[in-house]
Amino acid sequence: MKVEDINPYNQGEEKGKEVEQMFDSIARRYDLMNSAMSLGQHKIWRNKALKAALTSLPSMNKIKVLDVATGTGDVAFRLHTLLPEALITGIDLSEGMLKIARDKLSSLPYKEQELIAFGKGDSLSMPFHDAEFNLLTVAYGVRNFSDLRRGLIEMRRVLKRGGVLCIIELSTPKGVFTKPAYSLYSGKIIPWLGKKVTGDDRAYSYLPESIAACPQREDMAALLYASGFTQVEWKSLSFGALTYYIAK
Repeated sequence: MKVEDINPYNQGEEKGKEVEQMFDSIARRYDLMNSAMSLGQHKIWRNKALKAALTSLPSMNKIKVLDVATGTGDVAFRLHTLLPEALITGIDLSEGMLKIARDKLSSLPYKEQELIAFGKGDSLSMPFHDAEFNLLTVAYGVRNFSDLRRGLIEMRRVLKRGGVLCIIELSTPKGVFTKPAYSLYSGKIIPWLGKKVTGDDRAYSYLPESIAACPQREDMAALLYASGFTQVEWKSLSFGALTYYIAK
């Protein structure tokens, strides 16, 4: 089954609508769940991926960054720390998630607030000009796209020549021992924990299903090439539980 065919609630609605509904439902507990289900590793994964992306980014004076599926804004805020002069935009389908991102933004000094903006936006049809951004990031978001290939092509469209795309996504370990352990953890423990923490008994069952169905490693690299990118590298972390991709 293709990842586009897996919906959070299976209510017969378009996937984007159900994804929006899901994230609105879990927004208040989203950051807590990220820490709990990754055993605190998500910040380490994020930092390694973003530093790899910045290493690939050409040196320039003014950098424009787009964080797709920004959620509560954690990647955008980390990018602000790493690129304090960059203009950073975060877009997401979920107003619930964006409210939390904007609340975090309001706690920053005013001069820093001017460098970061959050808005509602669809990854399949983004309200930006061609070749507008130097760096694009999307963390744990591509498997939620209702059309993955179209979303990748759209990101290629708004990326400048020489710009960098960084995808951070959960993946399935391949090891003889790690794969069954991961299957137990993601298939049983995470849904149970998600229900306890967020009250949404479907959102965190959708998680392992969408991870398993999403193209991973070589398959994701091939899809990136097919979507117009000419250089793609990937690296798996934590025995394969996460993979990040750097594409130009």
